[in-house]
Amino acid sequence: MAKSKSYEEASARLEEIVVTLENGDLPLEEALKLFEEGTKLSAYCYKILKNAEQKVTVLTAKEEQ
Repeated sequence: MAKSKSYEEASARLEEIVVTLENGDLPLEEALKLFEEGTKLSAYCYKILKNAEQKVTVLTAKEEQ
């Protein structure tokens, strides 16, 4: 990913890729490129969510003290 995307942008693009791949109208090479982009976006979104979860854990732990 050349430019850093927000979670919402990455998630929306991932959804577009899923819909396109589910249609099954693509040549194999193009489908593989989209699949690769989708796996990278999925990992990126997971990383963002994991970081957010860690922040929430830290913040709630501070409130409990």
